[in-house]
Amino acid sequence: MNMILHGVEAPNIIHTNTLAENLNDIQEKDRYNIILANPPFGGKERVEVQQNFPIKTGETASLFMQHFIKILKAGGKAGVVIKNTFLSNTDNATVAIRKELLQSCNLHTVLDLPGGTFTGAGVKTVVLFFEKGKPTDKTWFYQLNLDRNLGKTNPLNENDLADFVELQKTFAESENSWTLNIKDIDQSTFDLSAKNPNTPEAAPLRKPKQILEQMRTLDEESAEILKEIWEMI
Repeated sequence: MNMILHGVEAPNIIHTNTLAENLNDIQEKDRYNIILANPPFGGKERVEVQQNFPIKTGETASLFMQHFIKILKAGGKAGVVIKNTFLSNTDNATVAIRKELLQSCNLHTVLDLPGGTFTGAGVKTVVLFFEKGKPTDKTWFYQLNLDRNLGKTNPLNENDLADFVELQKTFAESENSWTLNIKDIDQSTFDLSAKNPNTPEAAPLRKPKQILEQMRTLDEESAEILKEIWEMI
């Protein structure tokens, strides 16, 4: 219905399980220039399906990541929505896939989305932007911070992404963006869960004695003002 509303009346849709295709069977004619995808979160695949992939895992999203990397043409570009835990999970499969992604593709941008972006997902998500054909040297991160809660009646909109789109053109640093040198990460885990180094430091919490002293000072000032008012009456 969505495609019909957008004028795509005869889409070329094939009803099949993409993961049932053996990666070794993918030929150059099967590859794509652009991939935009949002693989399912938390899904599990049968053991026989896992045999189609060099890195065995039951995690559906991890199998799709291998599929996307394999089916991209050299120079092909991808934008993939995935759980933010993909950046840091330490299981052997996820570590191996992160390594493959960084070594075979240029993961140039990671967009960190706020909770509630995808209603019902129950997890935070990131968008990975990468280009196949050369290894990753640096990755630019953008942490999307909004002053409202997202939900079904208050979804993410184009204006929310305006700052990201503008800064991403030059990979500029800001309060919400920073660059990570891949040579600086742990080369055994390829952990990409970098914290924003540009976040302003929160003001230190005051000690109880300081709070009480300030309250006493304010009380004394209030009493003085009340005294002056009484004298004027």
